[in-house]
Amino acid sequence: MSIKLRPLRLPDDYAPLAKPLNTHGSEPATAERLQEDDTKLYEFGHTYMDENGRLAGYDRTRYAAVNERDEIVGYVWSWRAPWTEPGCLNHTLVVAEPYRKRGVGRLLARHLAEWGSGLGADTAVVEIWDDQPEALRFAGRFGLAIERHAFQSVLDLTRPSAEPAGTEDLLQELERDGIRFSTLADVPGEDSENKLYELYKLTLVDIPGFTGQVPPVDEWRKWHLQADGWAPERVLLAVHDSRFVGVSNVLHH
Repeated sequence: MSIKLRPLRLPDDYAPLAKPLNTHGSEPATAERLQEDDTKLYEFGHTYMDENGRLAGYDRTRYAAVNERDEIVGYVWSWRAPWTEPGCLNHTLVVAEPYRKRGVGRLLARHLAEWGSGLGADTAVVEIWDDQPEALRFAGRFGLAIERHAFQSVLDLTRPSAEPAGTEDLLQELERDGIRFSTLADVPGEDSENKLYELYKLTLVDIPGFTGQVPPVDEWRKWHLQADGWAPERVLLAVHDSRFVGVSNVLHH
């Protein structure tokens, strides 16, 4: 078996790249979505060492592992944004199932290590599903340690479910306290988005495991508000007087 690494060839690689990515993430990957996300990213990187001697700025690398027929059998993406925690690089590494345990992942990981060391990064961050013990062992062999567990809750909307007891009473109590519920479609415009951004600035940092900084408003709008699958009528708001005090952005794929 002959495997080699090469940079992505875009846009041709979007479609074949989506297939291995769909074995990794909880949200579907398509060629169209990958291309759309690319349009939101910086075209050229710029990194530097901050006043504490840690990596700052932004950059990324993306390489594909291909077989003799130039078919993508693995993929690695390493990146940091201007608001990423100093010193850190975020990584995604995926290998097609038929090619696992054959050295492809090691080849991709070596590229990550060399690229990150060249930039001066001191911390690698990855997310791995708990039900993938082989991936956990692979990460452990490269010195990665489990820092925290994150949990994903799933609700099957095709099955009837009983409303929690006391829901109606709770809603009435909130209304008496001056809380009303609305959507961003009901209050469109830049002023509303700026008010929503202020709410995100207060609450994002309270999320367990949040690191780095809250992105600037234009980047927040691209990656948090107008993420793939968003619609103003699905941005649910809790409003007290004219202040936004709660939000749920329901994305539909």
